[in-house]
Amino acid sequence: MGNPFGGMMDTIFADKEVLTESYQPETILEREAEIEEYRYALQDVLFGREPENVMLYGKAGLGKTAVTTYILEALQTEVETRDEADELYTHEINCNGKTVFMVVRQLVNTLLPANASEFPKRGLGTGDAFTELYEQLDRLGGTHLMVFDEIDHLDDADTLLYELPRARANGHITNAQVGIIGISNNYTFRTSLSPKVKDTLMETEISFSPYNANELGTILQDRAEQAFAEDACDQSAIRRAAALAAQDMGNARQAIDLLRVGGEVALREEADCVTDDHIGAARERVQRGRLQNRIREQTIHDQYILETIAYLEEGDETPVRSKEIYDLYQDVAAECGDDPLTTLKSIQDHLSDLHMLGFLQRFERNEGLSGGQYYEYELDLNADIVIETRKTIEETRL
Repeated sequence: MGNPFGGMMDTIFADKEVLTESYQPETILEREAEIEEYRYALQDVLFGREPENVMLYGKAGLGKTAVTTYILEALQTEVETRDEADELYTHEINCNGKTVFMVVRQLVNTLLPANASEFPKRGLGTGDAFTELYEQLDRLGGTHLMVFDEIDHLDDADTLLYELPRARANGHITNAQVGIIGISNNYTFRTSLSPKVKDTLMETEISFSPYNANELGTILQDRAEQAFAEDACDQSAIRRAAALAAQDMGNARQAIDLLRVGGEVALREEADCVTDDHIGAARERVQRGRLQNRIREQTIHDQYILETIAYLEEGDETPVRSKEIYDLYQDVAAECGDDPLTTLKSIQDHLSDLHMLGFLQRFERNEGLSGGQYYEYELDLNADIVIETRKTIEETRL
């Protein structure tokens, strides 16, 4: 048998990277209003003043991270031309599955001198980590913009969002200035913050709404011109990918994935051009991948709960009450080496959030005086996808 890769040709793609999630476009399309709000929110940095805090809201795939990267790169370029601007440092941390201590420790370790020992994982508390952070900020001076992606998944976000914006006013730092940029997939995240945190932040809120089909079409046209060889992608394929994504979540990431996977389908069929039929064939694969990514984006205990309900569904035991979910959830969490949440109420709160996010169906039951009123839950997605995704996640944690 000859080399299985021998003779393989790529007649479809010119630059496939343009259709990957890691690609950062030089120009952001269809987010002009959000960029304008962002620009005004951070303009004080150019004049050496303390920056405003900014909170971005919107579901995944709506451009929050891409716009943030674009804005911060543009700001850094402009700062370097301004005598009145302080030196600008940006720090980006994904908060999913992290505690405040882990986040502050990570910030400290990015600020420490190259020859310094890392801040220890154990033996010191959150207060010690904040103290070291303030020392390092003052050592460097300048303006520090701290980007906290998936801030809604941070354990005890109140502490972080109360401490950092008040650091200068409370005398913890004198030579440095700090601005917070929070990115949340949860539109209601702010309502969960304590009143004192809301008063402290005084942030600019920028909401990212879903794209419509025309907007997605503009984005896809730009990507297709770069990604595909000449005449290798029909306009009908672009229109269908935009329409399917707009009908679903209004998600640019999903639309771009449809275009990329459609190209892969066409390549496998040895076609010369991506058509709307190839986009249709790509739809199921993209939906499965999108669900897997959404599961990965949830907190670890949300994932354990989804995994628990998936097992119950495999055993034909759903819809199921929260008490039965809680009993099996404890075993699932323990088997993965984590301490389970200790109260039924905490599980019920997570179930409510997962229902709101569309992972679960919830059924209200009323058995009158004898049984009372309660909810039962079942998955609103394929149990196999949940179990498969969780297995992959645990394998990478080993």
